[in-house]
Amino acid sequence: MRAYLYNDLAPETDPREPHEFQPSVPVTQDDLAQFGVLHWSCLGPDSLKQMETVAKERNYKNRDQITISPDRLPNFEEKIKTFFTEHIHEDEEIRFILAGSGYFDVRDPQDRWVRIHVVEGDLVVLPAGIYHRFTLDTNNFIHTMRLFKDEPKWEAINRPLADTSPCRIEYLHNFVSIP
Repeated sequence: MRAYLYNDLAPETDPREPHEFQPSVPVTQDDLAQFGVLHWSCLGPDSLKQMETVAKERNYKNRDQITISPDRLPNFEEKIKTFFTEHIHEDEEIRFILAGSGYFDVRDPQDRWVRIHVVEGDLVVLPAGIYHRFTLDTNNFIHTMRLFKDEPKWEAINRPLADTSPCRIEYLHNFVSIP
């Protein structure tokens, strides 16, 4: 996992490009944790065991898998646009990257985009109520395990409708100082 401030003014128009300032403005794992984003690196022959340990500690009981690529996901263009629309969820979003790579963009407390490049072995938790979006990188392929505390569901609440959502208000209370 590598994270950095997203450059909204980058010359690239394709969201799959890095959109990185030059020089880069890195965001550390500790910085991410300050606004609720957690990361574990689960690599090597024990990667599934490592992931299972985290899943058990955090009470993730259910899971499924999804492959996102032009030839594997029906209605690919429509889905990838949906994933890249800024939104929140009422539950944590937990992803374990089994193969491939992509970008999660999350809003920091100053409402700037932070781009998180995830690759095989990354386990990422986005807290309920954080504004975020997802896209593939230029490799155009990711295979990920989605983990859930309860029954699998993926319900997005798009911005600005999400501004008054109870999970958004709770997120702001827990992670963002509002004057």
